[in-house]
Amino acid sequence: MQAVTEDRLSLFAEMEKKYEQEDTDYFVKLLDHPDYVVRTRATCILVDFGGEDKVQHVAKVLKHDVNELVRHEAAFSLGQMCYSSSVAPLIDATLNDPSMFVRHEAAIALGVVGNKEAKETLQKALDDPDKPVVESAIVALSNIEFMEKLSKNEKFAKLTGG
Repeated sequence: MQAVTEDRLSLFAEMEKKYEQEDTDYFVKLLDHPDYVVRTRATCILVDFGGEDKVQHVAKVLKHDVNELVRHEAAFSLGQMCYSSSVAPLIDATLNDPSMFVRHEAAIALGVVGNKEAKETLQKALDDPDKPVVESAIVALSNIEFMEKLSKNEKFAKLTGG
């Protein structure tokens, strides 16, 4: 464990330099790193760089990463990015991810993005066998309804979504 921690810290130092250089390609390559902690951090960094061009990479993580924590972080990140191109991968994760943890976060993220396309998926999620997913779908649907009917402040509406 000590060696893994030291290797990880050494890599984090390198990552910090690449972050300062805004080296997107470097962090995209790290999404395939064997260490789930590194993959999680790389996902967050790509989102921090901003830009809709990062959605495809984060969506790939959401769909294919073997670790549910990393997929959860990808779902959260897609919600925070708030691009409509995030909706399809979030819909897929809400309905199909094997992890309740990921389905819950994907549902919440759909509510944060606030896209009307998500409503049908969130209605289906009300039948999920896991209560946290059902509760997340209720929160997300409530937020979408609020944004459609009452919200005058988009930033506030997104904060109440999850």
